[in-house]
Amino acid sequence: MKLNQNTMLVGKKVVLVPYTSEHVPRYHEWMKSEELRRLTASEQLTLQQEYEMQCSWCEDEDKCTFIVLDAEKWQAQPRPPEESCMVGDVNLFLTDLEDPTLGEIEVMIAEPSYRRQGLGTEASLLIMSYETSL
Repeated sequence: MKLNQNTMLVGKKVVLVPYTSEHVPRYHEWMKSEELRRLTASEQLTLQQEYEMQCSWCEDEDKCTFIVLDAEKWQAQPRPPEESCMVGDVNLFLTDLEDPTLGEIEVMIAEPSYRRQGLGTEASLLIMSYETSL
């Protein structure tokens, strides 16, 4: 995540921002869902473990994690806190550090009311475009 620590990607439907400690409480609430854990092959973590995981991701050389924000909500004036605009996350795993165009992408739209609206597609396209610019 060192690569994207100061990167924001803006689309029409979503804004991708780096996963920071401010996002952890909402993310942790999402991951209490048995369905989301099953779909993402994730284990249930304590809040403290989630903070530790977020911190470790900040140090990863081969992984970029972005939080997916609802662009319309995020662009409202006055601008609301990012946590209130969170709808999911997207991860980019670089599989070859010598060729940053090779990677794997995982997208999770955690908020059920935001699913099937193209947000995951746009998040994927934004991160693919970002990956090819590395």
